[in-house]
Amino acid sequence: MIIENPITPLTEIFDPLFEKKHIKFFIKREDLTDSFISGNKFFKLKYNLIEAEKLGFKTLLTFGGAYSNHIHATASAGKKYGFKTIGVIRGEEHLPLNPTLSSAQENGMIIEYIDRKSYRNKYDERLIKTLKEKFGDFYLLPEGGTNEFAVKGCSEIIGKINIDFDYVCCPCGTGGTLAGLISGLNGNNFALGFAVLKGASFLKENVNSLLKNCSSDSSQKWNINLDYHFGGYAKMDSVLLDFVKRFTSLTKIPIEPIYTGKMLFGIYDLASKGYFKEGNVIIAIHTGGIQGLKGLSSRIKNY
Repeated sequence: MIIENPITPLTEIFDPLFEKKHIKFFIKREDLTDSFISGNKFFKLKYNLIEAEKLGFKTLLTFGGAYSNHIHATASAGKKYGFKTIGVIRGEEHLPLNPTLSSAQENGMIIEYIDRKSYRNKYDERLIKTLKEKFGDFYLLPEGGTNEFAVKGCSEIIGKINIDFDYVCCPCGTGGTLAGLISGLNGNNFALGFAVLKGASFLKENVNSLLKNCSSDSSQKWNINLDYHFGGYAKMDSVLLDFVKRFTSLTKIPIEPIYTGKMLFGIYDLASKGYFKEGNVIIAIHTGGIQGLKGLSSRIKNY
């Protein structure tokens, strides 16, 4: 199997804030990698799919929440590259299916629900054995798709950036994308992650572990900012939503408030506070996830 990396634009964002601070700011439009397998999910899945085929697996099984970008992308990738897919979903079944699970099912994914207590121990050998007895053998993709193959794929994002830069930024849920960016760094670049969940100090340990497993250089310059989670995963308020709407309106670049929106809010806020130096070039990775906006529409209307 050969999966070619698509060419996506690097778009400069012109804003009075960056002009005032004498900073250049770009967005790498990885949301345009694929209509359905977009953003960092394309790169996380790339080498996992190649490995699954190499090992002779015909089925992919993975875990996620009911609105998971990873579930959506895995189902789409399975359909595109000829794998059966199973999504083990946290919590109870709710009908009708939300847009994420509906799309996954339309792409051939079998949806399997497990209670939240069991989900916390989703990699328990007994649960995996039960799933294999029910569905047969499968290639196990971790929740969020983060493993050494995901890091290898995400490292290639750096190679797609064709200008010199000082900072490359991404949102962080599991740390896989950031680990990949760090792995792909050369020279004096700095990788800056923005945690999208509360109490995410463990992410630094995750990233270090991923880099170690991939034999990557963890001494590269990087950090994770923990200040822009807005209360936790999938939490948001009117300040964040106003920023997302304003940014989309001014740039015509669609973003969502769960991942990319929080990262961009953090970059703007840090720039206003003088975190970046005059003359710095900053690149933000748009990690996709736009499919999730359909499921968020009712919540967003409440603000």
